[in-house]
Amino acid sequence: MKRIILTGGGTAGHVTPNIALLPRLKELDYDIHYIGSYHGIEKDLIEQFGISYHGISSGKLRRYFSTKNFSDPFRVLKGFSEANKLIKTLQPDVIFSKGGFVSVPVVMAGKRRHVPTIIHESDMTPGLANKLSIPAASKVCCNFPETLEHLPQDKAVLTGSPIRQELLSGNKIAALEFSGLTADKPVILVIGGSLGSVAVNNAVRLILPELLQEFQVIHLCGKGKVDEALTSLKGYVQYEYIQKELKDLFALSDMVISRAGANAICELLALHKPNLLIPLSANASRGDQILNARSFERQGYSLVLEEEELSKETLLASIRRLYAERNTFIEAMKRSPQQDSIDTIIGLIESAVNS
Repeated sequence: MKRIILTGGGTAGHVTPNIALLPRLKELDYDIHYIGSYHGIEKDLIEQFGISYHGISSGKLRRYFSTKNFSDPFRVLKGFSEANKLIKTLQPDVIFSKGGFVSVPVVMAGKRRHVPTIIHESDMTPGLANKLSIPAASKVCCNFPETLEHLPQDKAVLTGSPIRQELLSGNKIAALEFSGLTADKPVILVIGGSLGSVAVNNAVRLILPELLQEFQVIHLCGKGKVDEALTSLKGYVQYEYIQKELKDLFALSDMVISRAGANAICELLALHKPNLLIPLSANASRGDQILNARSFERQGYSLVLEEEELSKETLLASIRRLYAERNTFIEAMKRSPQQDSIDTIIGLIESAVNS
């Protein structure tokens, strides 16, 4: 039996693409193991799928001063030792890494054990963990054409991001029943991220009087961010977080307002959903969401409104423009070469196993 080790963790974005690969890997009779941190988010996400999970020590490698910079290198070294022992015991045919700092010792140990490793970089420019891992990788998958310039030419493959296939099987009727909305007005889905976005939430709520004259709104606003004063508004529904019904809400939506995390926007691309991206500002991040959003804008997949430009007027104008030009965005997304991410990545895995 073929054996694969998946790794990645720290955030859900470092895990969900791995989860998207599971059905195909199971179809191909892979014995699947996952290496993550002892108690990270990846442990809870992966164990629900019945996958063998192995925890290792993990430390963060920071570019800024912190007292933890003195202790975390020892955690990384311990993680490398643990990963090395696991790989020696499991003897995998291939490793697939989605990044995050827990993946670095796994990739390094894989190289030491001569196991071919494929890594995936979601953002436009590689993060520090993947920068450290790239020299040890056989292939490097990426989401954006511009990323190819930052990767070794003989390793880089433009694949897009694997997305959960159940998102493609949503039911509009089920969404209407769940949300209580009607079929006579277009629907906007607002996604602020798993924790919600105060800036996006506030901006959307400020324009609701004008917006609800033309549209209905499904607002995924984040934990603790439901505004009880707005619960009686006709055509507006709020949820802290949606998991099971998300595929149906996507099916019902005519367009989406979202942050610009790489996995989130790749899902919008696969679903062909016209979208307005409001990336996290460079003040709140390393600026990767801005780069992601601008790449999708250049390719004709998205309309972009940066947070510094966010106001009642600009948001309303952007939404109206997006709806008016929605078919242009849909056609551009349908022409994208990144439609078969799972097939492309599985092909790389199979090639590594058989080489």
